[in-house]
Amino acid sequence: MDAHEVNRVRAALAFYVADVFASVPRKDQRAKSDCYLRGLMLDGRRKSIQAMAARLPDGNEQNLQQFVNQSTWDPVPVQRRICERMLPLIGPAAWVIDDASMPKDGRMSAGVAPQYCGALGKRANCQVAVSVHAASDTASCPLQWRLFLPREWAADTGRRTLTRVPPEVTHREKWRLALDMLDTLAGWGMSPPVVVADAAYGTNAHLRAALADRQLAYVLAVRSDVSAHPFDAEPEAPARNGDTGCWPQPRYRHPAPSVAALAGIGQEAFTSVTWRLGSRGELRSRFAAVRVRPAGKAVERPIRAAASAEQGWWDGILPDCWLLIEWAADAEAPTDYWLSNLPDDTPIADLVRLAKVRWRIEHDYRELKHGLGLDHFEGRSWPGWHHHVTLVTAAHAFLTEQRLAPKVPGPVSPSTKSLTPSRTS
Repeated sequence: MDAHEVNRVRAALAFYVADVFASVPRKDQRAKSDCYLRGLMLDGRRKSIQAMAARLPDGNEQNLQQFVNQSTWDPVPVQRRICERMLPLIGPAAWVIDDASMPKDGRMSAGVAPQYCGALGKRANCQVAVSVHAASDTASCPLQWRLFLPREWAADTGRRTLTRVPPEVTHREKWRLALDMLDTLAGWGMSPPVVVADAAYGTNAHLRAALADRQLAYVLAVRSDVSAHPFDAEPEAPARNGDTGCWPQPRYRHPAPSVAALAGIGQEAFTSVTWRLGSRGELRSRFAAVRVRPAGKAVERPIRAAASAEQGWWDGILPDCWLLIEWAADAEAPTDYWLSNLPDDTPIADLVRLAKVRWRIEHDYRELKHGLGLDHFEGRSWPGWHHHVTLVTAAHAFLTEQRLAPKVPGPVSPSTKSLTPSRTS
């Protein structure tokens, strides 16, 4: 946005800030949040605090630095209020688990380490943030963020102290961070219609099991080497060894093939499905959906343990789910795979639409990163990073509101009314 466009929405932004940042106790801090959001939305290649302050007529670099990096205002109620405003407006088809990497110099930014960096497509020095987004074909909004803390940071007290990483924060796998966010949102009374993620998450059987335990529906991309039994495969119990031996438990007698092997069902089993209208016309490909029984020790162990605890034995039958397969017209073999626990009467068009909804997140990440400076933060502290991404999320949500419902005021905030402000610096 240029300066004229920002000035045109100043009144709407003031009302928005008053509502979304109502939990921030001090008036001057709320004024700084208004200033910071305008800095993020203004045109400019860099959205560091120094660059934004230079572009803003009321920009004060020292004040903004203090507000983001030193002030102790709590970003969580702000995040909750954004969720309360945006979920009804977007009407999401799914919540999407994703992550974003931010290249960094040096080793003193919170959570930085040599690790795979998606932004560069290789291993590099970077931070990685896991996120959950509400998404439809028309809009998306980040609901929660978690900064991934690599294992090497767990016992590095020197760097933890300098970057103000809270003592209770330790290394957790990215899929566990995603579950933590879903649990936080559930505690706010918010639940996803369906959970969607790419193969980096969907291939993890522990994540699929945890979503199922929470009674959450999912459509998750998986790698081609994920194993599964055909739907009609049946476990068999081997013969009992003598009259006094234990009765052997049933098990599948043949190794589970990969989903790529199960996809060899012939081209005639695939049907053309259109999932949305793109800028150049309908987006269409060929798909097939079959019922399978995902296998592997990570799948079997919790099922066996639960059955043994409840009834003392397990019949060996693995739960079934959908395997969605895409075979593009110009490809020699199937290219993509998804597992879903949606009901067995779900139309294939619905499975495809949900599997492909991640495009919206990738589209909006360009605005979050290049337009709003998600990865431009130059501070090093843990609180500063969380303040910055919360402010970027607030700016993105405001712009989304302006695009979708520019004349509709947000509902009264139930989450901030009951908050008891405490003084912060």
